[in-house]
Amino acid sequence: MGKAGAARKLASAAVYGGGGLSVVGGALYGVLTAEAKLARKTIGKIREDPPPDSSGWYGRGRPGPAIRVALLGDSSAAGYGVERVEETPGAMLASGIAEHAGRRVHLRDFAVVGARSSDLGDQVDRAIPVTPDVAVILIGANDVTHTVMPSASVRHLAEGVRRLREAGIEVVVGTCPDLGTLKPIAPPLKQVARAWSRRLAAGQTIAVVEEGGRTVSVGSILGPEFAAAPALLFGPDQFHPSAQGYRSLASVLVPSTLAALGVIPDEEAHVETLRGEGVLPITKAAIEAVRTPGTELDGTEVGGNRLGVRGRWVEIRHRRRRPQTVAETPEDADEPETADR
Repeated sequence: MGKAGAARKLASAAVYGGGGLSVVGGALYGVLTAEAKLARKTIGKIREDPPPDSSGWYGRGRPGPAIRVALLGDSSAAGYGVERVEETPGAMLASGIAEHAGRRVHLRDFAVVGARSSDLGDQVDRAIPVTPDVAVILIGANDVTHTVMPSASVRHLAEGVRRLREAGIEVVVGTCPDLGTLKPIAPPLKQVARAWSRRLAAGQTIAVVEEGGRTVSVGSILGPEFAAAPALLFGPDQFHPSAQGYRSLASVLVPSTLAALGVIPDEEAHVETLRGEGVLPITKAAIEAVRTPGTELDGTEVGGNRLGVRGRWVEIRHRRRRPQTVAETPEDADEPETADR
């Protein structure tokens, strides 16, 4: 089965409750389970003290109405491993949005270290009542290291996105990173982990877009950029990003989050063919996104139709990275809300 077929199979399995062992093969599944246990032993126990909470107000001195952002997911969203709140991806994301939108931003961080896709439901339960304008989700790596079937992972993510969209909340999902560059996972299982994570990312992409969200590939966070500078971009456990790694992650997420909020320059309103952007069937676009980190996908129409012969139409975009913003320390999250909502 080709990569496109595997991605479509993952999406179908998520919808209809199918299996998914054939994605990597039953024998390799068992071997990967053993290798994952060894990798987790190398990584070590999760620190008991949680990362700094990035919840709060950003964009001091900027006008309203405030943009409200909910951050959901696992340790890559929470900022596991850093000591200061301004080093967390939440603070970097909120600071970047405030800087480039010219607005105040209120961030609520619901991410939990160690979370898998099956844990998203509880986070969504907490996020919906605060009525964010956009929810940013980072999930998937723990599903791979705990050998959760991709079909189950995708199903849980799709359900979370569906609920958020039904509540009128825009959704941006950073898909599963490429785990094939992790030092704790040794060859040949490294190649299996890469295949597993990439196919999960493709399945996530299809499911999220079909539920009305948009995705951005963050494969570079554990891909070529990290492989080239592991000491700079990886933390001490060789699994979680360092502060500089989280900054790289935020630089990928900010442009797509601004697009979801409708806060983009006029020149970015339409696809740019010279930048490799265009309109593709969803499965083909999902595979392209996995291959090209930083690629954003969002549903669109062709001739007034959402669906073509080969499925959902999507725009494939390569958003321009924004200049990196100096991350702020959030103001008190309990600050009284004003009429700028």
